[in-house]
Amino acid sequence: NIDYQIFRADELKEPDWNPLVYMQSLANSLYLLVARDFASPEQRIPNLRQRLEGIPGVIAQAKANLQHPPRVHTETAIEQTQGAINLVREGLAPLVDRAPQMKNELAPLQEKTVAALDDYKKWLQNDLLPRSDGNFRLGAEKFRKKLHFALASDLSMEEIMKRAQADLKQTQTAIYETALPLYKKYFPNADDKALTDKYKVTAAVLDKLAEQHPDDATIVDYAKDVVTEATDFVKSHRLVTVPNTPLDVIAMPEFKRGVAIAYCESPGPLEKSGRTFFAVSPTPKDWSKERKESFFREYNNYEIRDLTVHEAMPGHYLQLAHANEFSAPTLVRAIFRSGTFIEGWAVYCEQMMAEQGYGGPEVKMQQLKMRLRAIANAILDQSIHAGNMTEKEAMDLMIKETFQQEGEAVAKWKRARLTSAQLSTYFVGATEHLDLRAAEEKKLGNDFDLKKYNDQVISYGSPPVKYVKELMGL
Repeated sequence: NIDYQIFRADELKEPDWNPLVYMQSLANSLYLLVARDFASPEQRIPNLRQRLEGIPGVIAQAKANLQHPPRVHTETAIEQTQGAINLVREGLAPLVDRAPQMKNELAPLQEKTVAALDDYKKWLQNDLLPRSDGNFRLGAEKFRKKLHFALASDLSMEEIMKRAQADLKQTQTAIYETALPLYKKYFPNADDKALTDKYKVTAAVLDKLAEQHPDDATIVDYAKDVVTEATDFVKSHRLVTVPNTPLDVIAMPEFKRGVAIAYCESPGPLEKSGRTFFAVSPTPKDWSKERKESFFREYNNYEIRDLTVHEAMPGHYLQLAHANEFSAPTLVRAIFRSGTFIEGWAVYCEQMMAEQGYGGPEVKMQQLKMRLRAIANAILDQSIHAGNMTEKEAMDLMIKETFQQEGEAVAKWKRARLTSAQLSTYFVGATEHLDLRAAEEKKLGNDFDLKKYNDQVISYGSPPVKYVKELMGL
């Protein structure tokens, strides 16, 4: 982890070309004081004041450092700056309204901060955007190094691509075999020729399943219901121990929208009793009706169930709650977490839940589709940043090969350019988790117990999977 931070400082140098570094830092520093009820308002508001007072200095540093960012980074920073303005203007109310006297004292500083952020937004639009001609591709050498540090895996860049391409074909076959009985159910008059067209059969079933979907008004409440359903399933099937840590399903804050559909925000590794937030994103207000429809067809009722498995139960929420209960031998061991272990566990959970019958073949269709997406993520990540993959090639992979809706594919193309190495964590982590379970099953044979295994895997915190393998004596 220390070597990774040195690499980021010495070679990546993101503060020179990535405006999102500044905006995420600013907005998150405020948001977490409001979102987490860890101390009284009288204790938190002075910290809020200090952070608001520091914002103009950070903005000045951003203006001094940023030279020629990639255009997509600046465009996204402009969107998120407006979200930060809204946060300062309106989003602090849940905290400051609880201390009226301090609220009145803070109001002038809020207005001053809004003015500073508004000026920064104009600078991004009028000064930085016209010169945002940087290359969003990291380049093969830097990507290889970043991948090595970010994944902490024994798999090389070449091995990851080889396994991803092989798994792509295998998973395409598996999703067709799952789709075929459903296709016969939905289209009983289909002839033999139609039944042998693997792509059309799979696409038709996914299209049929997409008809049942939430909208901006219902997506958060639906996700809440699904969390309850998934929790009951995990308990009744004895898959893994369910923690008592509180979980809140919320609408994603505006300043965080525009990259991912959902995320899990868990307490810090040293916070033993905090709440976890499962944030779900309604669509941006400026999207057309057609784009919204495409988006929610992608995130239909069955997909939301699979997504909830990944983000909450028994995925991120459950695993990170267990990690926070782990008594680490050192502070360093507690603080540093492996994204590959965390994301890999969540993807592994999707497959495990589907294997156990959660949601029936309809949810298994979505799980396999998400498996295809994880595979595509790894291919996109490497092909974009260490290669020359075009937008058309990326869209073809997502829409034609992995059955994604256009709205989701457009968002993923954006995310793949904004980030690097992170998109590979899903596939690599899941591959390592599945390899680990296979090794334990081979070792124990008929004595293998799934709940005991899962509890043991997540009992060590969140280290790289290869170290969990060592700790388990495999």
